[in-house]
Amino acid sequence: MAVRAIRLFGDPVLRTPTPQVTDFGPELHRLVDDMLETMDAHHGAGLAAPQVGVGARVFVFDCGGRRGHVVNPVWTASDDETQTGAEGCLSIPGVQAACTRAARVRVSGVDRDGAPVTMEVDGILARAVQHETDHLDGVLFLQRLSPEARRAAMRVIRATPWFTAGETVTENPSTGRPVWVGDGLPADEPAEALR
Repeated sequence: MAVRAIRLFGDPVLRTPTPQVTDFGPELHRLVDDMLETMDAHHGAGLAAPQVGVGARVFVFDCGGRRGHVVNPVWTASDDETQTGAEGCLSIPGVQAACTRAARVRVSGVDRDGAPVTMEVDGILARAVQHETDHLDGVLFLQRLSPEARRAAMRVIRATPWFTAGETVTENPSTGRPVWVGDGLPADEPAEALR
């Protein structure tokens, strides 16, 4: 296992939809193991393959009391209820905002061996499923924010050294608390925020 470099906002791989995984061999096993180690090293709640530069429909998670991975995920909202909570992203360090998502989702896919996986999840894990699946579709959480919050986030991003350097990182470049952008939840609201 290895900690892989995290791709940061501005890298084209983060805006590129990923193809379905069809090969369930050792390379996929290694990818899942590396992604879990990378997520842990960066203290994340989830991580999608594009964030480590791989165009594959796979994400890992460790939040809501559960840890694992899903390959070729598809999710549907369980009902019309939504949740608004603090959200950030390892690929956009130093920025956090209130983001509204489905409160409960059913996700299905397969594991790294091709065995079926189905979960009914809520809370932060439901948020993680939606956030990470967005990554697999080339969508960043900034696109889910209000226009005002998105503009505020972009001001913060443009002022960061990692953005102007245009590099990948092996250590999280964010120092201290993330900057809260937009309206909604206070910056100290969540005990378990998604990042």
